[in-house]
Amino acid sequence: MKFFQFAMFDIAKAAEIAKASDKVWSNSPQGIKILADYVCLGIAFPGTPPNTVVSMSIVEAKTAEALTAATYPMMLVGATLWNVPVMEMPVAGVSGIEKKMRR
Repeated sequence: MKFFQFAMFDIAKAAEIAKASDKVWSNSPQGIKILADYVCLGIAFPGTPPNTVVSMSIVEAKTAEALTAATYPMMLVGATLWNVPVMEMPVAGVSGIEKKMRR
């Protein structure tokens, strides 16, 4: 299953979080892989505190355990993470998916 993984953390924690992230993703837990990673260069959400880094990743995980193994180490050093399940849809086939889901 694919997830948007949102991470928010104070810039003062950036070095610790980068170290934890590198440790997780250099030897990924079995059943999970990161497909893309982005860092916002502006205010991502209304109300985001000043000096807060917001990053978004697209992660594919086979189990909740794999997702937890990749998330927990970064939370321990101060990141707030949300894993939001997403459904991949074809660019020119959204109406077909909508009809299928309506049934």
